Amino acid sequence: MAILVTGVAGFIGAHVARQLLARGTPVVGIDNLNDYYDVQLKRDRLNDIAHPNFTFHQVDFADAAALDAALQGVEIDVIVHLGAQAGVRYSLVNPRAYVQSNLAGHLNLLELARSRAVSHMIYASSSSVYGNAKSLPLRVSDRVDHPISLYAATKKADELMSETYAHLFRIPLTGVRFFTVYGRWGRPDMAIWMFAEKLLSGQPITVFNQGQMRRDFTHINDIVAGVLAAIDRPVIDDGLEKPGGSIAPHRIFNMGNHRAEDLGRVIQLMEAACGRQAVIEYQPLQPGDVLETFADIGATTAALGYQPTTPIDQGIPDFVDWFRTYRGL
Repeated sequence: MAILVTGVAGFIGAHVARQLLARGTPVVGIDNLNDYYDVQLKRDRLNDIAHPNFTFHQVDFADAAALDAALQGVEIDVIVHLGAQAGVRYSLVNPRAYVQSNLAGHLNLLELARSRAVSHMIYASSSSVYGNAKSLPLRVSDRVDHPISLYAATKKADELMSETYAHLFRIPLTGVRFFTVYGRWGRPDMAIWMFAEKLLSGQPITVFNQGQMRRDFTHINDIVAGVLAAIDRPVIDDGLEKPGGSIAPHRIFNMGNHRAEDLGRVIQLMEAACGRQAVIEYQPLQPGDVLETFADIGATTAALGYQPTTPIDQGIPDFVDWFRTYRGL
């Protein structure tokens, strides 16, 4: 049987699909190829992961009827639900897109998992659920009741819906809170991509809050290793308390680099990799942005053997090398 990967033309989804295919696992991928960012980048990712064991369906998983029709007769054993409407700032502009994709869409995947009696579903949450937490590092045992963006609120809602389905229907579910993922084939709305694009074209870069922010930047290779480890070590319905506090077959993990990097240091590494000095335009802190993220990964390491290995000193130059090649610079 195949593994279903949603958001397969997205940044993380494409990387996960590629690694699953490399180890001989058939993958069924779905994506609606929306225009939140350049659709050609999504098509290029799909071309990059083309494989005889890869089947792609262009479908919006927020449309339950279309989802069922696309997957009719397709046997799936595991779901890796990575598709979502991403972005904190865009949720201020188009909030209904988040309700449609992240709430209705997540419910549709839970219903698919229930109707197909899948052995396990892994789904993407986000470090954004922590809001402006006062205590660092951020632990999955922390209360996350005060999201500061609609995006974060939808991801917290996904965790709550998943807990309900795990409790009622005993569906094995693993939620993963990703921390600022970057790397090859990344997203154009993320800082690393935008810095590279502007530095290499001689444009000023925009930096918010006078640069007084810290982020747990996590390389895509480490994220993919963590997701595959979650697939290989499914949650057990044993009545014991899981990371995140559930006694149902539902656990939540942080996946970060376990380091809070100063934005200034990130910019210095970008300058060195691009061979350009940045001209910085400072702007106030944007609504919905958090000041600092720093993942406690103890539970993830204990359960999955997760251990990030790529520091930003390696990951940023690697991304810039790829970016130059992709853009022909």
